[in-house]
Amino acid sequence: MIKGLHHNAYRCRDSEETRRFYEDFLGLPLCNVLEIKETKSGRKTGTLHTFYQMDDGSCLAFFEAPDMPFEFKKQHDFDLHIALEVPRNVLETMMAKGKAAGIETRGVSDHQFIDSIYFRDPNGYVIELTAKRPDHDEAMDPVKNDARGKLDAWQVSKRQAKVS
Repeated sequence: MIKGLHHNAYRCRDSEETRRFYEDFLGLPLCNVLEIKETKSGRKTGTLHTFYQMDDGSCLAFFEAPDMPFEFKKQHDFDLHIALEVPRNVLETMMAKGKAAGIETRGVSDHQFIDSIYFRDPNGYVIELTAKRPDHDEAMDPVKNDARGKLDAWQVSKRQAKVS
């Protein structure tokens, strides 16, 4: 049975540049660094794997792998973003901090059950800071929100649109 998220891992251009954003700016402490000198397939490499810990013990992690080509590009929110939960009063503080630091900063966005602000990290990833509204848990209850029914209706409408 899945207990929770241990870490998500993404590529980064530069481990120190990434550390400055995640540790110095966002406040996620660097909790582990793993240098990988050989892959499980036996290929020699020089890769650094860094971990930044959140309050629940889970981590965001990054691989700097200079010997492995990777195309870094700005991500659209719909393509990839990382949403991190914060208390509501932190949104305005972090929004001001991002703008003062010259970091691309957007928000506050009203998503009905959460409010969010967005940053772009040095690797091009979109980082969302999100605060739950008082009705969040009720809004996330699949019995009350008919999540499965809405998904099924979406699938039907997609099929009908293809036929038209």
